[in-house]
Amino acid sequence: QVQLVESGGGSVQAGGSLGLSCAGFGYTYSMYYMDYMGWFRQAPGKEREGVAAIYFGDGSTYYADSVKGRFTISQDNAKKTLHLQMNSLKPEDTAMYYCAASTRGLHTRPLGSEWYNYWGQGTQVTVSS
Repeated sequence: QVQLVESGGGSVQAGGSLGLSCAGFGYTYSMYYMDYMGWFRQAPGKEREGVAAIYFGDGSTYYADSVKGRFTISQDNAKKTLHLQMNSLKPEDTAMYYCAASTRGLHTRPLGSEWYNYWGQGTQVTVSS
């Protein structure tokens, strides 16, 4: 079994930074057993959007065009925690942010939510003008 828990959300002014973390829990849990992990977000009235993902097969990372150059997805050295560093935040980044993981092999669209089979419950990020 896998349980994902996000943390690090909060309120920040435009131009500021926040760092999100996703911790995995379970017997012998490790990101070594995952094929992909990613961050998704959903704002009121909008569809869930893939923000960033990492493919553990070769370390490739993927970013939505809206966050390229501002957000960075990474894993800690022990491969126990997933991180999302968010810089130069904009009000449009305001959303509930979700951590997700997939054990389903190669994804044709790493930022597509349909491929992920484990999800956290989200952490709120609010960016004010």
